[in-house]
Amino acid sequence: MANGTKTMLTYAGLKKYEEELHDLKVVRRQEVAQKIKVAREQGDLSENADYDAAKDEQSEIERRIDELERILKHAEVVVDDEVDTGKISVGCEVKLHDMEYDEEVTYHIVGSSEANSLQGKISNESPVGAALIGHKAGDVVDVVLPAGATIQYKVLDIKKSAD
Repeated sequence: MANGTKTMLTYAGLKKYEEELHDLKVVRRQEVAQKIKVAREQGDLSENADYDAAKDEQSEIERRIDELERILKHAEVVVDDEVDTGKISVGCEVKLHDMEYDEEVTYHIVGSSEANSLQGKISNESPVGAALIGHKAGDVVDVVLPAGATIQYKVLDIKKSAD
């Protein structure tokens, strides 16, 4: 994410990131500080694997804190009450008919930092998400995939995401 670039977040995503940041700052920082203290008490730090592991963990925690603070600083939160179910946008759950495989699929359109294909959450910036944005129920949408293939979806239903 470039500096100054807005990150689209659902309200659920915002809460999740705020809770993770709080946990990292309040709980995990103290846990790793204790591990470092115990490892220091073992003596020679040059060959102390516990110390090295604790310092690596501390570095990873601080990296994640920085990342979360950057995401939250640039977050543009999609307010559930303002989600227009008349057309596809971030915060919508979309039921589609995959024309090629003749099956129904459901996606939640989320900001890029919340995307998780295993949970059916696709980014508004992904090829499928970007192609769907702005379409209405009944529309047939052509999605050009990075490999060049095109898939077609018919939009069956649009509603506010439950999560």
